[in-house]
Amino acid sequence: MEAALTLTARMAEEQKRNISQIIGDYSKRLLGFIRKRVANEADAEDILQDVFYQLADNAQPIEQLTAWLFRVARNRITDVKRKHKPELLDDLYDDTDDENMLGWAELLAEKDNTPETAYLRSLFWETLNTALDELPAEQKQVFVLNELEGVPFKEIAAQTGETVNTLLSRKRYAVLHLRDRLQVLHDELINY
Repeated sequence: MEAALTLTARMAEEQKRNISQIIGDYSKRLLGFIRKRVANEADAEDILQDVFYQLADNAQPIEQLTAWLFRVARNRITDVKRKHKPELLDDLYDDTDDENMLGWAELLAEKDNTPETAYLRSLFWETLNTALDELPAEQKQVFVLNELEGVPFKEIAAQTGETVNTLLSRKRYAVLHLRDRLQVLHDELINY
């Protein structure tokens, strides 16, 4: 029994040395690879750390270590990019180009109740609802649930059985379509 414990301890120590050697050999190359593909240094270092954690947790033999490490890094980069904050209703129209222009968020605020803003609000909601009806049902559902009803993506995922990444993608396509449709309304209002 004592021999088995000694053997297990020796194997664990050897595995630590191997992982330390791999980290020493590959960290510089991997970090350079990751830096080229992410926006900031903190994300790059986090991804590198995640790659090595996954290596340490891996119980399966790895035949092509270099390819495996870079594939894991690529997958983690993709995961990080997907987790960026989803677009919000306020982002449907970006009014940074024209500071004098009333943005959609300001227009929808309840503080200004003139007949003109009430009419503009009704046009906005009518256009938005029409554009929502043009979307595939899955895109419309995730947009309405998340953006208009405030349901978190995790809850929507639990309700629908879809992954959060799938839901984020659907919402993104919905936002892009809605932004285009609302841009048409915006242009009509400006040129009126």
